[in-house]
Order: sequence, then C-alpha cells, then structure tokens
Amino acid sequence: MYTSCKGSEEVIMETEAKPKEAESLGEDVEKGGAEATSHTDAGNSTTQDSNISNGDDTEDKETVDLKIIWNKNKYDLKIPVDSTGAKLKESIHSLTGLPPAMQKVMYKGLLPEDKTLREIKITNGAKIMVVGSTINDVLAVNTPKEVIQQEVKAEENKKEPLCRQKQHRKVLDKGKPDDIMPAIKGTKERLPTVPLSGMYNKSGGKVRLTFKLEQDQLWIGTKERTEKVPMGSIKNIVSEPIEGHEDYHMMAFQLGPTEASQYWVYWVPAQFVDAIKDTVLGKWQYF
Repeated sequence: MYTSCKGSEEVIMETEAKPKEAESLGEDVEKGGAEATSHTDAGNSTTQDSNISNGDDTEDKETVDLKIIWNKNKYDLKIPVDSTGAKLKESIHSLTGLPPAMQKVMYKGLLPEDKTLREIKITNGAKIMVVGSTINDVLAVNTPKEVIQQEVKAEENKKEPLCRQKQHRKVLDKGKPDDIMPAIKGTKERLPTVPLSGMYNKSGGKVRLTFKLEQDQLWIGTKERTEKVPMGSIKNIVSEPIEGHEDYHMMAFQLGPTEASQYWVYWVPAQFVDAIKDTVLGKWQYF
C-alpha cells in the first residue's frame, strides 16, 4: 500500500472508480434477476407442460382410492373422481397390462365408459372388478373356422324368426308369465341389483338369472337347482324380440362349443338385453 500523494491519488481514483463498479454490479444484478426470472418462468412453463401431458396431477383435484381386482390380484389406484370410465380403463391398463379393449370393468354392473366416477357414485374404498383375457387367449378359443360356422348358422336362422320355430312355439304359446318383470321397449338399462325372475326355460319351467360379478359367474336357477356357470365359459348369446311382444326377448346362452348346448330363456325384458350381453361376453367379443 502506498503512503505517498500518489497513493492518495490512487485511493481517490479507486474511490471514483467504485461507482462505476457498483453501477456495473447493479446492471449485473438486474440482468441476473431477469435471467433468474426467465429461468423460473421457463421452469414453471416446463412443469405445467409436463403436468398437462402426463395428466397425472391429482394434487388439486378431488380423488377416490379404489381397489382394483383382476385375475385374483389386488391393486390400489388413486384417480380423480371426475375421470370417465374410459380413463379408468387406461389407468387399469397401466396397472395390469390388460388393454382397455379387452377389459370388462364392473361396479354394480358393467361400468359405462362415457360417465364419470362421480356420476356413477363411486366412493373411497370401492372395489372394482376387472375381467379380461389376452387377445391370444380369445383367438385360441374362437378359431376362424368356428367363427365362419357361427356366421353361416346365423344366416340360416335369419330365414325364419326364432319365435316361429316349432321348438320355441310350445313355450311361447303358454303366453306371458303373470309374474314377469316389467319391460320397456327401446331403452337400455344397467342390470338390476336383484335377479331377473319370472321367465321360462325351454321346458316351460320358471327360471331366474343372477349375475354374480364378484365371482364372474351367471347363476341359472330353477325350482329344482341352481347352476353356477363361469361367464368365461359362455361362448355366445343369441337374442330376438318376441313377435307381438317386442318389449320382451327370447335369449340363448351357449354353454358349450356347439349350438346344441344353448340354454334358452324366454320373456327377457328388452331393456336388459344389451347389459346381459356386455356383462357376460364383454364388448370385445368377436362374434
């Protein structure tokens, strides 16, 4: 350090130089602040874009905790309550690897894809049953040859309405049962929580259908016994409106590999026909 006048001049010079340094420093701070703000904005933008693209941000949304049950396995799933049934299938796909098109998702009946979980009144802790097989399993059961045979047979049956065929007339001629459930033509409803009852089987005896979704079974009950049929073993379902009573259908459940194994049920309320087919066969059926 100098003690001479030059040193004083130098000190003065340094003192005069400081405002410039401070000014420069201030500019750097302002630039740094702008850059930090820019980076912060960019970071926020990146985070927002990520949340939008992933669609998994549930922090600010009302959610429900569900128990997904598939193939004897249980999965925990947290999902926004305003998610649709289709979105739920996508989440199940992420959990199980089962494609949405191969899923039968059930909660008090087949879960509709176009309604939200809130609309269906799904609450915390609800158990969601999922039934489905891989495409390879489905194709192994339904070979192209069998599909062709079914299509040919269906064309043959179109020549004469089922309700006019002799084997069915003997049951239909008994008339509509007095205790049959009410029917509504031209509407589609979910399966009721009680068994479908009051119908006839091929021998003219009373029959009731109970859909045990948790066991993935269809219970066919008569006065003599109740047959518990795994839904996965039912190969096909055929139905046709009854002439003169189009608000009711006659329906056959194919319990074996051929049509000889069909179990016929008469006077099925029309509003439940689609729900029965979707629940038993699933919307991924190939025939």
